[in-house]
Amino acid sequence: MLNLDYSFLDWGVVSGFILKGLVFSVQLTLIAMVCGIALGTVLALMRLSGKPWLVIPASIYVNTLRSIPLVMVILWFFLLIPLLIGQPMGAELSAIITFTIFEAAYYSEIMRAGIQSVPRGQVQAGYAVGMSYGQTMQLIVLPQAFRNMLPVLLTQTIILFQDTSLVYAIGAYDLLKGFEVAGKNFNRPVETYLLAALVYFIICFSLSMLVRRLQQKIQIIR
Repeated sequence: MLNLDYSFLDWGVVSGFILKGLVFSVQLTLIAMVCGIALGTVLALMRLSGKPWLVIPASIYVNTLRSIPLVMVILWFFLLIPLLIGQPMGAELSAIITFTIFEAAYYSEIMRAGIQSVPRGQVQAGYAVGMSYGQTMQLIVLPQAFRNMLPVLLTQTIILFQDTSLVYAIGAYDLLKGFEVAGKNFNRPVETYLLAALVYFIICFSLSMLVRRLQQKIQIIR
């Protein structure tokens, strides 16, 4: 009824159009995850410091970015930054910086919840043996916070991978773009978009199952 034809699909199509996009989507996800968690942890510590000159800017940063759609941040950054610096950045680099900045706001809230889940008595114990605030956080609180929040951090990363398809708006060559280009070359856009949905589903569903198993193991350890 739909007259679908997948005869064009072979390894040449995959390696020539789709694999390049998949590689960039994975790179974007990993870089934004690592840098976003690092920046998000700093923001979380700033918000929990109790010092207004740290709490206020961190709160403004997190609440502002969490209130704006990601696609708008992508477009603003891609269009405005070249005007400010006087030269184009390129869609891929712009996407990496934008995702890192944006995801840090979400990872910050996850880390803040993780830090607050560590019993206050352990913080006081760190102070009691002469540790500074930084040492207590580094050696006692943050390792437990990361362990407690690991499933949530990974779930956010799966959402991040899905969101990488939004770089389509600025012309970056991601996984979705690879399918789109293949569809145009073989005049089979319906088939390629259906395949794109299937690939996103397989990747994200498989990762979700792994996160669920990890969460069960962490609960057993506790």
